[in-house]
Amino acid sequence: MAEPRVLIVDDEPIARNNLAHALERDGIASDTAANGNDALAMLTETAYPLILTDLRMPGLDGLELLREIKQRRPECEVVVITAHATTSSTVDAMRAGAFYYIQKPFRLAEVRKVVREALEKAALRAENASLRSALTRATATPRILTVSPLMEAVLDTATRVAATDCTVLIVGETGSGKEVMARYLHEQSARSGQPFVGINCGAFSEELLGNELFGHERGAFTGATAGKPGLLETAAGGTLFLDEVTEMSAAMQVKLLRVLQEREFYRLGGREPVRTDVRIVAATNRDPVQCVQEGRLRQDLYFRLNVVGLQVPPLRDRRGDIPLLAAHFLASAARRMGKPVSEIAPEAFEAMLNHDFPGNVRELENLIERGVALSPGKSITLDLLPPAVARQPESTDAAPPRAEGPPMTLAENERQHILRMLEHTGGNRILAAQLLGIDRVSLWRKLRRFEALPTDSAG
Repeated sequence: MAEPRVLIVDDEPIARNNLAHALERDGIASDTAANGNDALAMLTETAYPLILTDLRMPGLDGLELLREIKQRRPECEVVVITAHATTSSTVDAMRAGAFYYIQKPFRLAEVRKVVREALEKAALRAENASLRSALTRATATPRILTVSPLMEAVLDTATRVAATDCTVLIVGETGSGKEVMARYLHEQSARSGQPFVGINCGAFSEELLGNELFGHERGAFTGATAGKPGLLETAAGGTLFLDEVTEMSAAMQVKLLRVLQEREFYRLGGREPVRTDVRIVAATNRDPVQCVQEGRLRQDLYFRLNVVGLQVPPLRDRRGDIPLLAAHFLASAARRMGKPVSEIAPEAFEAMLNHDFPGNVRELENLIERGVALSPGKSITLDLLPPAVARQPESTDAAPPRAEGPPMTLAENERQHILRMLEHTGGNRILAAQLLGIDRVSLWRKLRRFEALPTDSAG
């Protein structure tokens, strides 16, 4: 993530340079402009989160510049600085959208405080916009909420393969979102207007699974008083999702292989082949290569299924998605239960970030739903979390084992703690700063300072 960079606009060279040097000592980089027109030209090249401008300048004055900035970049914060403050000019500036109004001569401590607050507001707005964008992208069914580069890479591959008709094998741990990914493939394909049908192959015996997939003719077995189409027929034109495909019996694997090769099958008790136009998307929570080696999965079927493979990462490898997913599940559960629960207490949130979620996204959803159901107020507090999540091992926040050597310095200990918190939040600096109890600008300054520290294998 890029460090914040502000723009200082003042027609007096000494004033703008002094302010730039003062901010630089505070860890904030800046650019300078001698007039309003130059500032607008620079704004087209750089999305400054904050602009500090003098009020009285030749040509385009500070108030006119403020209005232009808000029209072009409404998300940009503007601080007006002037030696000619009046009540009317202050009111005009605030009405035009100024973040703050500073009168010269000013104290540097006041400027630093205002700049930090303005940058925090801009950063929070950008973070919220990013989360809203991710939620907006997922408004269509299915909803895949992510800010994780790992998951984004999987989605990129899924998007490209969705337009084709090739078979896809999705691999991932239980609860990681394999069916959601399968639905995403379906919705992004030309088959989206046709049925999406899913079945868990491990939930049926061989006979029942065969009946579900292929259907049967009248009289095929005792009690079959009428014919019944199978899922390969009801999903015609659409997508058939075979979850836990490695749990199929050897005989069923042979029949599925024929469907993939010949695009036809026989109903139970039938003598005429039935043609099928269906896309197969399969999934497993096992290592398919290992299943082939162990004889659980036919090698030829594996190659037929794995034309394109998608590996869905577990939630512990994309912790940055926890805040986004938790917010989504919280809003959904509160709306469904009709309860006013709207937030997660910081202690509960930190416990969730420290948890490895062996049940993945499904476990997180259940955890949030439990919290909403049990909450007597508007928050999910630490005591409402399952014991396995609320009571983290003492070693969770402890530093990793350190090689024998000199004692760790206070600065190095702080550096490792902050880097671990960033890892817990998936690189989300706003959330990390909140959990650390500092503002985001302070976190930025510390990270800049850490770049000059010597590191060891633990860092």
